[in-house]
Amino acid sequence: MTLTYLTYLLAAFIAAFGFGVMYNVPTRTLFASSISGAVGWLVYYIIAFQFELVLFIGAGAASFLIAFLSQWFARRYRMPVIVFTVPAIIPLVPGGSAYNMMRAFIEGNSEAALRFGTETFLVSGAIALGLSLNSGLFQIFSSRAFNKRDKRYLP
Repeated sequence: MTLTYLTYLLAAFIAAFGFGVMYNVPTRTLFASSISGAVGWLVYYIIAFQFELVLFIGAGAASFLIAFLSQWFARRYRMPVIVFTVPAIIPLVPGGSAYNMMRAFIEGNSEAALRFGTETFLVSGAIALGLSLNSGLFQIFSSRAFNKRDKRYLP
């Protein structure tokens, strides 16, 4: 069982690393963004497939964690958050489901195409929701936001 986890962790790390190189991410941040992608994929795999919960929950939790790690790495490396988020989120993108949806449409299997299409849109929506929710919460709970809010509302 742990060999499966390590294999998926390594594969997600390599995928995030490769996309980081392709998107010309600064060299000093490649390892951190790849770690975020690998940990995010592992969380997605454990929640969605090991606990057999809905893929929406797994993708949402994984993208929330990726966004959290990206925020943390961005502060640590003093770089924009997008540098860490984009390569790390790539392993979660439901490319296989989108491919299967198009293949089912072409073969005339509308029921399977609708099932794969629904899965694709739900996972994509969960990724967007997890990233947005983390960004909003991080802005609310960051110390700078509290300081700005206190100064504005003080008499």
